[in-house]
Formats: sequence, C-alpha cells, structure tokens
Amino acid sequence: MELKEATTPAPARPKFFLRWTAADSETALLVLALKGLVLYLAVLSLGVLFDQYEIWQTLWNRWDATHYLKLAENGYSAEGDELFSIVFYPLYPWLVRAVAFVCRSYFWAALLVSGVASICAGLLLRRLVELDQPAKVARLAVWFLFIFPTAYFLHIGYTESLFLALVLGCLLAARMQFWAVAGALGALACFTRVNGLLLVPTLLVEAWLQYRVTRRINWRWLWIAATGLGFAAYLFLNYRVTGDPFAFSPIMEKNWYKKITVPWVGIRDVWLRIPGFNLQEGLFEFVFIVFSFLCTVWCWITLRPTYAIWMTFNWLLVNSTTYVVSVPRYCLTLFPIFILLARLAAARPMAGRIMTVASLLLLALFAMKFAHGTWAF
Repeated sequence: MELKEATTPAPARPKFFLRWTAADSETALLVLALKGLVLYLAVLSLGVLFDQYEIWQTLWNRWDATHYLKLAENGYSAEGDELFSIVFYPLYPWLVRAVAFVCRSYFWAALLVSGVASICAGLLLRRLVELDQPAKVARLAVWFLFIFPTAYFLHIGYTESLFLALVLGCLLAARMQFWAVAGALGALACFTRVNGLLLVPTLLVEAWLQYRVTRRINWRWLWIAATGLGFAAYLFLNYRVTGDPFAFSPIMEKNWYKKITVPWVGIRDVWLRIPGFNLQEGLFEFVFIVFSFLCTVWCWITLRPTYAIWMTFNWLLVNSTTYVVSVPRYCLTLFPIFILLARLAAARPMAGRIMTVASLLLLALFAMKFAHGTWAF
C-alpha cells in the first residue's frame, strides 16, 4: 500500500479547492461536450438503425425515470400502484419538482438537475483525486467517469449524478476537515439512495486515518453521525405515507425480488442467465460484477483505505441480494474505479487508449439500447 495516500494529512490550503480555476472550466466543458455527444448520438441512432422517431420526453423517460417524474409531479401515495414508489428516495424528485416550478416541465427539470449535478460530480472528482494524485491523473479520472459504458445515466432522470456529487462532496469535505459540511452532505446522500448509509463507515475510516497522523481526537468527527439523519428522514417518510417506517422492504421483495442474502446466491443466478443468451441481465451483469470486484481488490492495494472501504461495502450491498441487476449502472458511484483506470492510463498510454475505445463503444451501444426502449441497466 502506498504510504503517502494512507497517511498524508488533509491539505492546509482549503481556499485553493474553493476557488474556480481554469481547470474547473475545462472540466465543465468536457462534461457538457460528452453529455451532448452521448445524448444526440443515441437519438440519431434511432432514425438510422431502427427507423424510430420519438420526442425526447419519451426517449429518455424510461424505466426508473418514469417513477421519479411521477413522484416529482404527484408526490407519494399509499393507494394503488403509486404505493410502489415509496422505494424511491425523495431528494431527487423533490429537487426536480422545485426546478419544474420555474421551467414548467418536469422532464426538462429532471435533465437540468442531473446536468448540474453531473458537472458538480466532475469538478469534485477532479479536486478529490488531486489531493493524492498528479493533475493528469485527476483529469483522466473525470474522462473515464464520463465515457464509462453506463455514463448516460449521469445525464438523464436518474439519481446517479446527484448521488455521486453528494458522495464526492462529502468525502472531499472530510479530507479537508470540514466535518460539519461532510455530515450535511452525507445526510443528503442518504436521502437520495440507500447506499448513502455506507458513508458512515467510510467517514469513520477517514477519521481514523487522520487520527493516525495527528494522534489527537477531533470532536468534529461527531458530525459523522449526522449522515444517518438522511436515512432516518426517509424512514419517517415511509411512516407518514404508509404508517410503517419499513414499508419499502416488503415492496422491494415482492416487486423487485430484492431480499438480502449472501453474495454468491445472486451472483450464481446471474451466471445461470448467461447460457440463455441473456446478454444484458446475464453476461454484461456478470462481467461488471467481476470487474468491480477486481477493482475493489486493486483499490485495497493501491488507493486510500477510505476509498477501499467505500468500494467494498458498495460491492457487498449491490450483490448481496437474491436478484442482482443493474450492476453496470451502480458502478458509476464506485468512483475509485475511475482513479484506478486513470492511474493505469497515465502510466501506460497504450492501455489508456484501448480502455477509451472499448468504453466508448460500449457507451454508444448501451445508450442506443436505452433510447430504443430496451433494457439497458
């Protein structure tokens, strides 16, 4: 393990990370350029490949995005099919609703929220990586995030970009020892997705690393407990809507076949889907399960233990269920993957070119499938 990444104290110049720089402008422009290319390429492919013509509101409003837009428009309900929406956390649809009050369109509000959050995620990832790595590696990490095969989810009505921005902001604040900010952003992450709770052990490890350097207890570490308030608020929402703070659990089991179990049960089920030529829910799911596992091991060897804990607990959460699905999409929030790829590309440019080509091809394929209306994670 590299001693520098495990023991280096937080930088003493926080103002540098709060000031807008030329590198920030470059990062924002890169995100916007890739966003436009991905979305328009997928739209153009429908007319070229499928002779299919739809409006943007149907092309990018599919699968889970429909639930978030309905929640933004109508809120939660304990009656009929609307009860199922209680499994979707509220921060993202509430932000969409607030923006829609101004722009008068829930669909475009969702794209705007995700778009702003994706830019924030790119900026925060670069700044977080720069704490331990050269600027070149930080820029490459952003590049590999936004050309990842499922990166189109960062631009449409899904929670990936918002959640990733909150997680990166939380960890950057913790690294800079702004623990109150870290606790607040952690709570918002918990109010966005369930794996926001995994920030608690992640932040505890970060606090431990800082203690190893200073040998002093920092009482601001108590702000880590504030992270759980986001999940407590979600339980209270369940109670207000249904009368049961854990109403989401049986709904997940009944309608999404999600029940906690040991990882090999769900992974074996994914493996058994492959012989039936189920490429999306079989082969690709299995490939990304193995890929994320190898990256988790790699992370323990080469990156900061804080990031390795985040990778480990997320991998276990995603795969410890009876029905494993959407692993390629969930990999987007495993940000250490992009640091690892960036380090490899910086050290071996040819490997970086190969990874770039492979990732772009898969990104084009999956984005076109999603826009076409077929399942793409």
